[in-house]
Amino acid sequence: MSGRLAGKVAIITGASGGIGGAAAARFVLEGASVMLAGRDQARLDAVAGPLAVSGRVATLVGDPAEEADVEALVAATLARFGRLDVLFANAGAEGSVKPLTEISVAEFDAVQRANVRGPFLAIKHGAPAMIASGGGSIVLTSSVAGLVGVAGLGAYAPSKHAMRGLVHVAALELGTAGVRVNAVAPAPIDNAMMASIEAQAAPGAPELARAGFSALIAMKRYGTNDEVANVVTFLASDEAAYVTGATWAVDGGFLAA
Repeated sequence: MSGRLAGKVAIITGASGGIGGAAAARFVLEGASVMLAGRDQARLDAVAGPLAVSGRVATLVGDPAEEADVEALVAATLARFGRLDVLFANAGAEGSVKPLTEISVAEFDAVQRANVRGPFLAIKHGAPAMIASGGGSIVLTSSVAGLVGVAGLGAYAPSKHAMRGLVHVAALELGTAGVRVNAVAPAPIDNAMMASIEAQAAPGAPELARAGFSALIAMKRYGTNDEVANVVTFLASDEAAYVTGATWAVDGGFLAA
């Protein structure tokens, strides 16, 4: 088996989403065995189906922010593939697009649960399995909204800022054990999450929101799921052996301004 991830075993949470599905396809192409995790079996099957011919794909339904489910996910991966080398903690939620003063406590808490508690649990339970396998790479999906403020994203932006703290602490604590921890920070990506944000930001005229977001990007276009998956694959691979504690912008120049 050849490829940048040949012989490695990976978990991808949020695997039924756009970025997660793209990463799954790329990981398998690069030689990894992959456990795809998500909340909906039918959607997981849609991602896994085209990859099944490899014989290196399995799926598991669960809540990425529920500790028992994360423990079960790691255990199922070890039982199926025998080790864990890569964990792409990609699951997350955009929440409501509205002013801070209009966000309910329930709305705020739901986004923090998905976007902070979920990655925390992934690191908590994934890292020991990686250490037992000789080390590995953890990658979180953050956002450019985790590096700058974005009006209207009063729940989402703080949750993504928190990921940077998780990356820094985990990198320091796990570095000598051979586990690297990084994050990717995409700008607007052409997928369902951004479609939801557009629809909320400009009800009835989402194309106006898309034009406004695109104008903020140096390349004047949204990114693609594959473009994010390319960077995740690099961070997961041994080519990034001396890279840890970093948040990598995949943003078309959004942050250059």
